[in-house]
Amino acid sequence: MAQLIKLQDYISRYEMDLYRYPTQFVRLKKQQWEKMKDHWENGDTHEESHSAMEEKETVKDRLFSFFKRRGDQEEIEDLTIYAESDDEEEFAIDAERVEASTEDELKQVFLENIMDFQLKWASSTISHRSYVDNSYYYDERLKYLLQRFPDNILVLYHPILKIKKAPVEFETIFITPTAVWCLTFLEFEEGTAYIGGKEHFWLKKWGQQEEKVLNPLITLQRMETIIGQILRFAGVDLPILKGVICRNGYIDYPQAPHHVHLLDKRKHEGWFESQRSISSPIKGVQLKAAQAILDYGHSTSFKRIGMDEDRFVGEEQ
Repeated sequence: MAQLIKLQDYISRYEMDLYRYPTQFVRLKKQQWEKMKDHWENGDTHEESHSAMEEKETVKDRLFSFFKRRGDQEEIEDLTIYAESDDEEEFAIDAERVEASTEDELKQVFLENIMDFQLKWASSTISHRSYVDNSYYYDERLKYLLQRFPDNILVLYHPILKIKKAPVEFETIFITPTAVWCLTFLEFEEGTAYIGGKEHFWLKKWGQQEEKVLNPLITLQRMETIIGQILRFAGVDLPILKGVICRNGYIDYPQAPHHVHLLDKRKHEGWFESQRSISSPIKGVQLKAAQAILDYGHSTSFKRIGMDEDRFVGEEQ
């Protein structure tokens, strides 16, 4: 699954420590899948592995020492709240409650569960949380981006960046090990044809109906310009590519700029497979690009109940 590092203006764990969470996500996902599959195959209660228990105890010991040094019983009690919010526990899947007849069904259940956790990570930290629009849990495009692509791709979905002190909403930024993609979707009814051009509007044809839709290249051009400036300022050397995703329709634009990828029904599959086939692990330059963009991220959040800001200095930027 691709990793959701920024959603709207929600506070994200990846913003807190981008060099920690991608690796942790891959490890926890693998761990949860093995646990869930083992329970499904064997039908018995899976016990936590010795290493997992040992690691969890280490975290608790460290936290306990922190609070104990402060010598306050109330703070020791807060340890429970803190521990319950621990990343690993939030990531856990209750394997005993999973129902699936086949392994394919099991995989789909697993993907749905992991997506829920991804939304948690993309909208909360240990001490703060953002209100999540419920529509994101059912957003087909977000599911496509997260569930159909591999772990080594980082996704910013409708991120809000603060550019010159003003919040600016983007569409999709897709950071792979080899490039940064600025993506927009042009999808309406199945089989729709779009006649492209340089004008402000494109023509949409569906059956006997015709209407105008906003030229998607305008949005992409704005995204490319801003992201390009951010990456150049950060000294990141990754190509920026632009793509219009149209999985259920056709785009007719013979004179399209050569640097724009029109990923309609005829070309989407090839692009999709090419991105999925990038087997490289997450690269340093990829993280640097993501960090440079996240540094402009705009976040709105509230403090979790029971969290005292003074106690968690260092957890938040």
